[in-house]
Amino acid sequence: MKRSKRYTTLAGTYDKQELVDVTNAVKQIKAFENAKFDEAVEMHFRLGVDGRHADQQVRGAMVLPHGTGKSKKVLVFAKGPKAEEAKEAGADFVGAEDMAEKIQKEGWFEFDAVVATPDMMGVVGRLGKVLGPKGLMPNPKSGTVTMDVTRALEEIKAGKVEYRLDKANIIHCVIGRKSFSEQQLVENANALLTAIAKAKPAAAKGQYFKSISMASTMSPGVKINPAVVTL
Repeated sequence: MKRSKRYTTLAGTYDKQELVDVTNAVKQIKAFENAKFDEAVEMHFRLGVDGRHADQQVRGAMVLPHGTGKSKKVLVFAKGPKAEEAKEAGADFVGAEDMAEKIQKEGWFEFDAVVATPDMMGVVGRLGKVLGPKGLMPNPKSGTVTMDVTRALEEIKAGKVEYRLDKANIIHCVIGRKSFSEQQLVENANALLTAIAKAKPAAAKGQYFKSISMASTMSPGVKINPAVVTL
């Protein structure tokens, strides 16, 4: 992969092989020269599990202590009183078959999260092939298939993030923005670490955290020592 001149310059300012703790990883990310926009800060976890097996899946959701720094637009699939509740709770878009048709026929994706009441999953289920790859499919485990749409909306707007394994058994998750203070990023990072550690499947054997790194949108990754993570 061809790297930009800026990326190459940043990569030469630190030891890319050094394993550090979360606090020092954040310090390094903050020390990198800023881009022309407020970069997202992400963490990447390579886990010692095999996601092809149902009993080794790692998936969940949590509200970061300081949010993600991004206001999410939420689409709610609901009807009747629950649709009205969603509107009152601050949903950006509310609908049922009309919204499903808009997504299918128009390729409309002007939203960042989807919530659905259980009775709407027959409609939403037909969108699995388009919502799934984008990580937008509602799921009971992440609290996005629920009758309590108000609570679901409040959590998403407050900075709720979902984490799940990809095909390479890696989890990628935003923990904030470059403009956050060091303390805010450290607290968000530690909260996510704790959540993923607690989500360790009983069937997982050997080392759970194979590797952990942190990076901003335009920066190289800083490696975090998995040994400092307490399971």
